Amino acid sequence: MNLKIKIAAVSYINTLPFVYGLEKTEIISKIDIGKYIPSECANKLINNEVDVGLIPVAAIPELKEFYVISDFCIAAKKTVDSVFLFSQVPINEIENIILDYQSKSSNNLTKVLSKLYWKITPNFIDPFEGYETEIFGKTAGVVIGNRALEIRKKFNYVYDLAEQWKNFTGNPFVFALWVSNKKLPQTFIDEFNNSLKFGVENIDKLENNTGYLSDNEFFGYLNESLNYNYTELEKQSLDLFLAYIKEL
Repeated sequence: MNLKIKIAAVSYINTLPFVYGLEKTEIISKIDIGKYIPSECANKLINNEVDVGLIPVAAIPELKEFYVISDFCIAAKKTVDSVFLFSQVPINEIENIILDYQSKSSNNLTKVLSKLYWKITPNFIDPFEGYETEIFGKTAGVVIGNRALEIRKKFNYVYDLAEQWKNFTGNPFVFALWVSNKKLPQTFIDEFNNSLKFGVENIDKLENNTGYLSDNEFFGYLNESLNYNYTELEKQSLDLFLAYIKEL
């Protein structure tokens, strides 16, 4: 009996089309899929606890061996609407930025933008659970994912990090890629990608169970904010980002 391929998917709304495709096609009998925050997906892939992960792009250099196995990704067309820098004061008045414990990519993107685009030198504070309540005064905070969608209306200044990257570079930002830590059979990779494609093409069949987004907001986010295609343009943007974070 063949062992199932272990997959770490992200437990955010933005990954629902992928999960739907994997769970509603025949590949489900060949995989063992778990859902985690992005940093956990990366750690599980790095520690060989899974074979495939949808991981933050900034974690890719930490892998001893890696293969990008899909032309699907989590990226933004312009705004991503779920990765923010929240603040009660304008960018130029920020003195501290609390980072998010859930994703290394968003933290590094904030550092790149601070240094090269916003031209500020804040004190970066290591992330900790519950830090969202500490975002006040001149202390801003990076918040991503479902939490960001829930609390965004609480702050005077909301900076969409993908939009800021787009304004800075002209490129769409890539947040996460499907990566394996070993070579996998091409037959599996083809089937895996067909399942992802099925999910992306059937977003209208997803259920909105958020409790805090209207159906218009839910489907607008999935259809209009997110870009699931990893094309040459996204690859060039990712290469630029990875080059920038080497200089941090």
